[in-house]
Amino acid sequence: MIKKPENQNHDCVFCRIMNGEIVANKIFENENFMAIPDAKPKVKGHSLIISKKHFETVLDMPVTLGGELVEAIKGTSLKLMEENNAEGFNIVQNNFKVAGQIVPHVHFHIFPRKPGEKVSFMD
Repeated sequence: MIKKPENQNHDCVFCRIMNGEIVANKIFENENFMAIPDAKPKVKGHSLIISKKHFETVLDMPVTLGGELVEAIKGTSLKLMEENNAEGFNIVQNNFKVAGQIVPHVHFHIFPRKPGEKVSFMD
């Protein structure tokens, strides 16, 4: 059974998703990460891998979560590539407002990619 995280910010939209206040379609889940579709996708299948615990940036995350993060990236990316007939994917992760981070809760964007498809990661 997957446990609910203990340290959350109740004003944070991602924390509210993690504790079930906001319903989201789960693409992948393990003990410390959940993947959901992006609310404003830039390409078909654009999804987010979100830390279940509230860390504002990747610099706040303990390195001990690295293995589970890679598991979440692999599981999510493989599923999205299959579902979207994609041939590859991009991983984008923004830290701090100046770098394009909108929600101050660590998350990773996964973009399934098809040949010839153009996408801008910074708008």
